[in-house]
Amino acid sequence: MSFEKIIQLREKKEKLTLGGGQARIDKQHAQGKMTARERLEYLFDQGTFIELDSFIRNRCTNFGMDKMEFEGESVVTGYGMVDGRLVYAFSQDFTVTGGALGEMHAKKVVKAMDAAIKVGAPIVGLNDSGGARIQEAVDALSGYGDLFFRNATFSGVIPQISAIMGPCAGGAVYSPALTDFVFMVDKTAQMFITGPQVIKTVTGEEVSPEELGGAMTHNSISGNAHFISDSDQECIDAIRKLLGYLPSNNMEKAPVLDIDDDINRAIDSLDTLIPDNPNKPYDIMDVITAIVDDGDFFEYQRYFAKNIVTGFARINGKSVGIVANQPNMMAGCLDMNAGDKAARFIRTCNAYNVPLLTLVDVPGFLPGTNQEHGGIIRHGAKILYAYSEATVPKVTLITRKAYGGAYVAMCSKSLGADIVLAWPAAEIAVMGPEGAVNIIFRNEIKEAKEKDTTRQQLLHDYRAEFATPYKAAERGFVDDVIEPSTSRQRIIDAFNMLEGKREKRPPKKHGNMPL
Repeated sequence: MSFEKIIQLREKKEKLTLGGGQARIDKQHAQGKMTARERLEYLFDQGTFIELDSFIRNRCTNFGMDKMEFEGESVVTGYGMVDGRLVYAFSQDFTVTGGALGEMHAKKVVKAMDAAIKVGAPIVGLNDSGGARIQEAVDALSGYGDLFFRNATFSGVIPQISAIMGPCAGGAVYSPALTDFVFMVDKTAQMFITGPQVIKTVTGEEVSPEELGGAMTHNSISGNAHFISDSDQECIDAIRKLLGYLPSNNMEKAPVLDIDDDINRAIDSLDTLIPDNPNKPYDIMDVITAIVDDGDFFEYQRYFAKNIVTGFARINGKSVGIVANQPNMMAGCLDMNAGDKAARFIRTCNAYNVPLLTLVDVPGFLPGTNQEHGGIIRHGAKILYAYSEATVPKVTLITRKAYGGAYVAMCSKSLGADIVLAWPAAEIAVMGPEGAVNIIFRNEIKEAKEKDTTRQQLLHDYRAEFATPYKAAERGFVDDVIEPSTSRQRIIDAFNMLEGKREKRPPKKHGNMPL
């Protein structure tokens, strides 16, 4: 073979790496965005990215498309290593036709997805696209359908991660929505079904793209996104970190790391954390960061439904998913959004064999007509369903309040918790002492001469007898009441004991989750 052919190959590849050309690359950089290939090079361990299908071209001849050059079909696909583990990825190239998706663009992505499922590797999608390539009409729409079908079919088999790093509009939004995790870059990414111009035409509303579908909108209001970053680099760093908490597929467990944090470390600060006044809040993050390895907690949906905290951490070097009520926000009550957030996270952990730690301080479900009419029954039932469905090791720690149906919902023994621990300050009951006394002793209070004095005495007696963890422990609903300072040791011991857990559910096509 002549050396000329090798020179020709190199020239072709060099042209492909320029995408839409240096001018458009410069424009991408001016907007604070990395190019498609730069993002992939940053995602993968240095020198491990292997690009596939770089020579694919579209087949469309309409509207002069056959005379245009779309280098790489406006998407870069391939595989490489992330912390030494195989990962597939695709990255839309906004410098080529605005990253628009056409028939062959979709086929490249589909091919990468099919390869990922074949070898049991996660797939990461870096989205930066103006939407469907209109010139390709139904071929482009069919391409979206092919993506959606695989997103749904591969769900729960390999981790699917989406990053929105530019525009993502129309039908394009549904592929990320079907994946396990959605990242967005602040001030750069927008995601919406219909853009501001269409909304203004149809409804008369005027709204900016950022307000309509920006990163903070979807992280704090809609809940469509799970993570927000200030830059492309920060976003990709977070994706790499997330991958470390997950297995490569549903047949494996997440990597176990060597840790320096003492597994027998006592946490004296927890002994005095709970306020004497049961109505006084505290920050559940103080409990989480004290218990987990090196205080490192990777929070999921930090800005959405702040009354419940979810995220990943390591305990004894092993990945765990944490779900915790937040007394600092709405007293830790469960509402509609908390139901969606917690259920989604629980099911994700269960799908990928990540054990669950639940920290409970919940006074109940949030009352009000807005919640009732908005479907809090249905939304709350999602938590019940998710915990009941989960077969991974489940450890629950009750720190203070655990009242009524919300106590049951937060991974109680009845929903399949393997180990339930409680602090001495725990109050496990149908309702709080105030409400219970008003109902149980209403006649005694009504007939008493000193109504307030009688009520206070009854409240004191009831609290001493029933607002404790010991009645539940007597019935076996709590496995042990522990000193708060020993929480890390006991949780580690519980998860070690549960390492070989095997639990099956009745065979079925699938359950019917309350959606």
